[in-house]
Amino acid sequence: MINVFSFTCDSQSHNRTCFELGSLFSKLLSSQTQRKMAASLLLLVCAVAVLYSAEAQDSYNGLPEIYKKGVDLAMQQLSTHARVQHHYRFLKTVGKLETEGGFGMRYFYHHFHLKPTRCPKGTTETDPQRCPYRNDRPLMDCAVCYKTSGEQIEAQPNPYVHCIQKPRFTEEMKKAREDHYKKMVYHSGAPTLLAVKA
Repeated sequence: MINVFSFTCDSQSHNRTCFELGSLFSKLLSSQTQRKMAASLLLLVCAVAVLYSAEAQDSYNGLPEIYKKGVDLAMQQLSTHARVQHHYRFLKTVGKLETEGGFGMRYFYHHFHLKPTRCPKGTTETDPQRCPYRNDRPLMDCAVCYKTSGEQIEAQPNPYVHCIQKPRFTEEMKKAREDHYKKMVYHSGAPTLLAVKA
């Protein structure tokens, strides 16, 4: 609500003072309006940030358990890397492939992005997914390939994990990742029972 006041002056000697008061009032009104607008904008930005964070949390929580295990495998590998200083959180899935291998065996390829957070690597936060995102570091582009039996990742063949900062990711790397997945499936004899979901 904006209150509008009018100033009246009786003599010419007060005209200058009235003009100055009116000018000051206009500045105060506009600066007060600007503060209200800035506060509203800040509130909107904060609300969007909370929703964005909640959406990312939901996207991780919305993954099937077997995909979460692959994401956790990549985050575990990142946390052991000496040059990585921060905790990462799952941001989004870029692509997935799943191949049925028969006898309860399945092969997974999951391409996804991780985003750095403000929490240090090896954080003791009870729920590391709650660490706030950083926007001053690039995303991590990751892919994992692994074989499962039931809902467990098998040790053989060795699960494949490849993560690199997104700006450094190339098409050749993408092809190498997909080729690794195809070889893993082929060498296990699964092509005869091939059923791919994209």
